[in-house]
Amino acid sequence: QVQLVESGGGLVQPGGSLRLSCAVSGSISGIYDMAWYRQAPGQQREWVARLSYTNSKNYADSVRGRFTISRDNAKNTVYLQMNSLKPEDTAVYYCNLLSRTLIGTEYWGQGTQVTVSS
Repeated sequence: QVQLVESGGGLVQPGGSLRLSCAVSGSISGIYDMAWYRQAPGQQREWVARLSYTNSKNYADSVRGRFTISRDNAKNTVYLQMNSLKPEDTAVYYCNLLSRTLIGTEYWGQGTQVTVSS
């Protein structure tokens, strides 16, 4: 059973920074991508950033240049460094693991709240 546990959310002022963590545990076979998504109140979940199994990184236009996705393989943890935060970044942030070996298999974390407000 694969588990993803996010942490690091909180309340931050506009212009501030936060670093989210996603700890991955369980038996994971094959290759997979890691990603971050977010969901604001009343809105659909949207993709934020992806770190592929080839180590390529992609970002949504709304966060490019401000957010950075990274991974620590020794700790089985994926990070999302968020800088220059804006009120519109307020959302619940979710970690996602998408298997590239077992097509259709993906896992989600429970989410962590990020609130950007003065």
